[in-house]
Amino acid sequence: MSKYRAVSHVIFDMDGILLDTEGVYKKAIATIASRFGKNYTSDIVAKVTGTVERESARIAVTEMKLPMPVEEFQNEFHKLSYDFFRKYGVTVFPGAKRLVHHLSKHNIPISVATSSSQDSFELKSAKHKDFFKLFDHIVCGGSDPEVKQGKPAPDIFLVSASRFPDKPNPEKCLVFEDAPNGVQAAVNAGMQVVMCPDENVPSELRKNATMVVNSLDDTPVEAFGLPELIK
Repeated sequence: MSKYRAVSHVIFDMDGILLDTEGVYKKAIATIASRFGKNYTSDIVAKVTGTVERESARIAVTEMKLPMPVEEFQNEFHKLSYDFFRKYGVTVFPGAKRLVHHLSKHNIPISVATSSSQDSFELKSAKHKDFFKLFDHIVCGGSDPEVKQGKPAPDIFLVSASRFPDKPNPEKCLVFEDAPNGVQAAVNAGMQVVMCPDENVPSELRKNATMVVNSLDDTPVEAFGLPELIK
């Protein structure tokens, strides 16, 4: 017996999984922190990654003891990160592109469940519209009224599952995540989760994942009953 359950639907996080955006977020937070002589360390990065913007701001201010209101930090972070996105653009991870095209070709229902707001999603995905057309739907947790709580609460993944036409049971969904908060959200939703973490995420924060990979196209998806990805 395989230790993995067969699935029928796949849900992807976006930042750090599909799009190479985490560097921009780190740069924005580190820029603000440096003004106060603070360091945005890897353990704080792990706590922030995958959270909605308001929660990211609260964690950053609290953990680094920054002398500014959370709302002020959020506004500055929002402006800086958007400026960086416009200036540098965003790329799709090659491994993600291969896996998404593979699943789409085999008619596997796929969706995106991102903590980003709708306007943030539009900005980051602007140059990749054809790629995102491959997905059945997009859930933007930062602005979707049905997503009551952000990750690590399971809301965003349960909402995403419910929006597939056939409304699969959570156990039939496989999630791809990079962040510990996202992994925990998937586990809380009753879903299996493949983690493709940033190198700064410590090993103890990877333990809840069903599987850990270095790149999405390294995932042996056939272990979950999906068509094998041939390299």
